[in-house]
Amino acid sequence: MKPPSEKRLIIVSNRLPVSLAREGKRWSVTSSSGGLVAAMGPVLQNRGGLWIGWPGVSQLKDARNILNRATQGIGYTLVPVTLSQEEMKQYYYGFSNEIIWPLFHGLHSLCNYDPAYWKAYRRVSQKFARVIIEETGPEDYLWVHDYQIMNVGEDLRAIGMTTPIGFFLHIPFPGLDLFQKLPWRREILKGLLAYDLVGFQTVRHKRNFIQCLRGMLPEIKIFGKGNIQVARFEDREVRIGHFPIGIDYNAYASGGQSQEVEAEANSLSFALRNRTLILGVDRLDYTKGIPYKLNAMRIALRRFPDLLHKVTMVQVVVPSRQEIPQYELLKNEIEQLVGEINGQFAQPGWVPIQYIYRSLTRIELLAFYRTADIALVTPLDDGMNLVAKEYCAVNGDGKGVLVLSEFAGAARQLHRGALLVNPYDLEGVADAIHQAYKMAPQERTERMARLRRNVQQQDVFRWVSSFLQAGIEQNLADFPQQALDSDAFDETFWAEID
Repeated sequence: MKPPSEKRLIIVSNRLPVSLAREGKRWSVTSSSGGLVAAMGPVLQNRGGLWIGWPGVSQLKDARNILNRATQGIGYTLVPVTLSQEEMKQYYYGFSNEIIWPLFHGLHSLCNYDPAYWKAYRRVSQKFARVIIEETGPEDYLWVHDYQIMNVGEDLRAIGMTTPIGFFLHIPFPGLDLFQKLPWRREILKGLLAYDLVGFQTVRHKRNFIQCLRGMLPEIKIFGKGNIQVARFEDREVRIGHFPIGIDYNAYASGGQSQEVEAEANSLSFALRNRTLILGVDRLDYTKGIPYKLNAMRIALRRFPDLLHKVTMVQVVVPSRQEIPQYELLKNEIEQLVGEINGQFAQPGWVPIQYIYRSLTRIELLAFYRTADIALVTPLDDGMNLVAKEYCAVNGDGKGVLVLSEFAGAARQLHRGALLVNPYDLEGVADAIHQAYKMAPQERTERMARLRRNVQQQDVFRWVSSFLQAGIEQNLADFPQQALDSDAFDETFWAEID
């Protein structure tokens, strides 16, 4: 345990912000993807705190030393939690992603309620708690993140931790009618009530949680109105709030203007000259609604002949959870749809959809954001969706149009500038695509200006400070950055380790 005189911000998540991978006799250390990494990396940088999580490999004895050697200079320490392959299979791919993920996104029919998954979920939670208790001290503020480790707070209390602990759920929280289908519903709720502050992305998610508390724990008392409410259960009081996550706006805005991104954007513009670029960037996941989006594009091409040969849709799909059979089926469905649509509408010198199945480098991603005339962000359900905010931040010329699902958490903040759509309404999405294509330059500029102001004002640093203020009546400035010589937090920082 660390000396008690230090005050640090401690982040705990399923994955560390980097992943280890074996390459022959060497280990490569690469930046992990995902919204949490993008959000918390710049926040924690140079503040001397800890990030605790799984490093991406199983039972590696020297993981901590390898991580420390690879990440010198970022200004915080990575602490690995080692998990076996069987634990990852049952806890992560099983309970987290075959039960909680589909259920919390309203897709109950995809759940696999294997009792062994719950047992593994509890064992891994207890393993996380043992690592945390060894690494933290009484002055630290512990912030636990997301659905994979919801019960860690309860396990920490069981082994004696009394300091404040916050929890933030990055994905939606379902309503009572869905949540009550979970066999371990009361255990999850009681686990979340072990925290001092439980945060959600939107008002709707917070209300759903409170509805579940009232419906399943009748002895609970809920007090207050507004952003923060208080739940009194047994001998504890737990604050419940909504805190919409943001991005590092300045990093994206300035990054989009860099020479490297400009050169890449110029190449894209030349390749797509005289065509409107419609961009989709999604992780491979059934909640992202990619087949619905592609079918809406098919309808748009059929209904609006003026789009033919004038627009190109680039759909980027980032590989994810390939170990789960549903994801492989989804990948096959997407590829079949792309082939069908291109076969139906392609003309000499033009195909309507270009499909990219890989992770993009940061420069490539920013170049696509900068070049895209229309961003099509249409998840079926999403806690927030940071792609929408990143696109706005990079769109410095103000000419882009954001078409956004009304079921993304970001819609509550961005509704005044975006074209909101119901992703299940294929004709409605097709109409929005055509509306965005025909939109006058002045309207484009006005809408994007509103979007960019919102994203800038509601950035990730404000998100962190609002959570800390609600949790411990402090803000990010109370965890000052140290004057260290560190590189930016992106994929170019990480190197191979002998």
